[in-house]
Formats: sequence, C-alpha cells, structure tokens
Amino acid sequence: MAPEVDIELRATAEAWLADDPDPAAQSELRELIDGLPATAAELRDRFAGPLTFGTAGLRGRLRAGPNGMNLAVVTRAAAGLVAWLAEQGGEGPLVIGYDARHGSREFAEQTARVATGAGREALLMPSVLPTPVLAYAVRALDAVAGVMVTASHNPPQDNGYKVYLGGRLGGPAGDGAQIVPPADTGIEAAIRAVGSVTSVPLGEAGRVLGEEIVSSYVDRAAAVPAAGGPRDLVVAYTPLHGVGGGTLTAAFAAAGFATPAVVADQAEPDPEFPTVAFPNPEEPGAMDHLLALAGHIGADLAIANDPDADRCAVAIPGPDGGWRPLRGDELGVLLADHLIRRGTPGTYATTIVSSTLLGRLCAARGVPYAETLTGFKWIVRAAEDLAFGYEEALGYCVAPAMVRDKDGITAALTVAELAAALKAEGRTLADRLDELSVEFGVHATDQLSVRVDDLAEIGLAMGRARSNPPATLLGMPVTEVADRLPENDVLTFRTGNARVVIRPSGTEPKLKAYLEVVEPVAGGDLAAARTRAAAALTALRAEIAAVLGV
Repeated sequence: MAPEVDIELRATAEAWLADDPDPAAQSELRELIDGLPATAAELRDRFAGPLTFGTAGLRGRLRAGPNGMNLAVVTRAAAGLVAWLAEQGGEGPLVIGYDARHGSREFAEQTARVATGAGREALLMPSVLPTPVLAYAVRALDAVAGVMVTASHNPPQDNGYKVYLGGRLGGPAGDGAQIVPPADTGIEAAIRAVGSVTSVPLGEAGRVLGEEIVSSYVDRAAAVPAAGGPRDLVVAYTPLHGVGGGTLTAAFAAAGFATPAVVADQAEPDPEFPTVAFPNPEEPGAMDHLLALAGHIGADLAIANDPDADRCAVAIPGPDGGWRPLRGDELGVLLADHLIRRGTPGTYATTIVSSTLLGRLCAARGVPYAETLTGFKWIVRAAEDLAFGYEEALGYCVAPAMVRDKDGITAALTVAELAAALKAEGRTLADRLDELSVEFGVHATDQLSVRVDDLAEIGLAMGRARSNPPATLLGMPVTEVADRLPENDVLTFRTGNARVVIRPSGTEPKLKAYLEVVEPVAGGDLAAARTRAAAALTALRAEIAAVLGV
C-alpha cells in the first residue's frame, strides 16, 4: 500500500475509534491500526463503506468499524430510525425484540436507550424470542414500529437488525410487516444524517414487557388450527439451537397436540450453533439430528425451525423407511390446499420464484391469487384480504391477521393439523401431494445456488445470461425472456413446460437460479411422470449452469 493511502486509512480508522462507544470495539480497532501496514487489507475492508440499510434492515459480520454489526453502527441505525419516525409524524411506542445471537440483547437495549433518549417510549421484549412474536407484538401493542435484532439463519459470526412498521405508517396491508421502499431509503438517509455517535442522547433501556405478550401470542397461535379436529400425531422437532423451542412447544400443548420430542443437543439457544455447519434447515446435513430422532421415536412428522423461528421445514417418512424433507413449494401448496379446503377466504399469494402450482390450484378452486417480487415484505402486501402467503425458502404466513410476516410456529401448527387429519383418515401428507400431482401435473422444482467470495462474480454471471440467453431449454424453444432491470435484478426464461428465474440473493453472497419443470401424469402413472421430471431437472440444472458460466 502506498504511504499516502496508509495515512488516509489510518486517519479514517482513528476518527471512527474516537467516536466508538464500545471499549471492546475500540480495542479491536486499535490492534488493527497499530498493526499497519500488515493489517491494511482487513482494515480497508472494515472501512470500505457502511453497512447499507435496505429493505431487510442491516445484516453483517460482528466486528468493529462501519462495515460491521457493532454498538456504534446499531446506535446510528437506531438514531436514524427514531428520527425518521418523528419526521413521518409516527406516534406510539417502539417495540424491540432480540434473539440469542452474540450481541443481540446489547443491541436491543441500546436501541431502547436511543428511543427513550429521543423522547419515544420503548418496549423491550421480556427475553430471547422468535421473530414472529416481535412481529405479532407490533400489531398487538399498536406500536409505531418494531425492531428485531437477529441474523435469522446466517452463520454464527453475523447479526442483523430488522425493522417493522405498525399500521399508522405501514397501512392496513403493512401493519406489522417489514419495511419496503421508500421507507428504507428514508431511514438510510436519516442514519447518514446522524452526527457523532457519542453525542446521541441515551435514556433508560425502555420498559421490559411482561410474559403476557408471549402468552397472548401462544394463545392466538393455538387457535390457528380449527377447534375439535384430530390431534393424534407424533412430532419430532428441533429449533436448531435457536429461540423457537419454548414458544413452539407451548403453542402445541395449548392447541391440544402432544408435546413434540425435541432434539436434545439442539434444544437450547446457542449462538455458536455447534452441531450444524450452517444453521439453515435448507442446508445439507442441518436436519440430520432431527431425522435421526424422528426415526427413533417412529414420528409421523419432523419439524425444524430456523434459529429465529420465522421459517418452518418439514420432513415426512419415505417408503423405504427413511425421511424426505419437503421442498418449500411442496409444503406451500399443501398448506394452501388445506386452508382452501377449510374455507379460509381471501387472496393466496406467492412470489415469482416459487412454483407455478399455487396459481393453478387457485384458478381451479376459484380463489384469488397474487404473485409478487421475492420477499415476505411483498407477499404480505399482495392484498389487504391476504389469506395465505408463502415463499419457496420455507417461509409461510398462515394467519396474516395475527402475524403479517412469515411465522414458523403457526406454520408448524397448521401442517400438524393437516397431518393429524390425514392420519385419522389413514392417509399421509405424501398421499395428498400425490393427489395434487395427478390433478395438476408434477411440478418439480430445484435450485442452482452459487456462493461467491467476490460479489462481482454475481454481476458477471448475470451479464453472461443477459447477453447470451438460451434459444432452447430441454430441447424446447424458449418462448419468453423477461428481464426486470432496472427495477429488479431478475431474469426469467420460459418454455412450454419449464421455467427458470435467476436472481442474486438478497441476504447472502449467492447467485440463485430457481428451476421448475411440469410433467403431466399420463394414464395415472405418477411414478413415470416423477422420473421424467427428475431427469429433466438434472438436465436443466446443467444447461443453466452453462448459461451462467458457473
């Protein structure tokens, strides 16, 4: 590094250090500054720019400096949020929740101090709790906004900061939902306008709510399954070292189900997530302990939440004695079909990257259907009369009047209700999936997910797909190439029986291609249709990898 750059970087880091309120972060930065020039690459990365406050709020590595999650960054974010709420004329308390990740409680309490220091009431959740409980509290307490300190299913070294709006600023469809533009850019601008961190006025750490808010959530969740239905079901469950365990087991008991058997070494919150390589139930191996328990106890159903319990993964027994995790699209259509059969009125919604089966189901049943951009912030705003929404990444909203966001606990209760009802008839979830496939064709889905170290690689791959789109896929002509630029970085290819949607991940350094193949069930031969669909997905995956050059 040139000496003048070294001097400039040192000066920038020294200025940040002098304004950092956290002694541990000061020590961390001091070590890096004193280690120059050997530490230049690390220090440059930490000061490459601030974490961007987007529609998912903040998310990043726990480390000192503007490009990390730390007390200084959280103080700025809280001050900007509180200032923006005041600018919008939003009245009412700010409710704040947190999970069990490193730093979560400290960040939540600091947010409360910033709010009270600005003269706004701050309500702190009583303990580490799932994200859906915070989303519920925003509505139940008529809060102006909510903050949830969590990085969801990210690695242990990360943390994050989600913002929800109440009905005053979010409107009926956005009451208790995550922020969308232009709120995100407005809050970002307010954060940038914050001056010295150490000059931000701090008050008391808010009022800690009683357990009544959790009991209220549990009671409402327990009422989601219809009263009086079958409850005979053996369930194996894991919270994946997250915060969902206590709330889910309480809700199952309140709804009349037997308490699920919980994976013992994953039952308690642990920010290190020691038994999984990656704390996301979608990742290979993440559900291994759960499936072992399910087999051991002869379970009817295996359920996993991600660490903040807003997602729900389900596995079912297979014909060979093993267990098969359901794809997000499979569980999504099962839940939608169940709610439609229960007569739940309103609009059923999913995203442009989810299976097309929900749209076909809704058309056949004569119920309203909506399709949105990726993300639950869009799904819950699909319609004021939303009945159900899902995304293929294991997110499900089965009770939007209660939680206007994905909720892994009420989703688990609803799939348990369905499984118990089918069990009472001598049938299974697999049987119901078979019936839907015979009626609508096999809608086989898969993902090509490419994790990168350099985000520029994603732009290069998207550029290759745009400049040289395929003329055919699976031997059939591509009939549609839809590019959503400049509004959204999403590219779609369609043929007569296949669809591919390509987009960068919104929360991780990944490029994702969502693949779908539809195979009719000729003469009732479902096995043959599934075999053809599986082969077609394998071929489609290879073709799209070549298009992207990955």
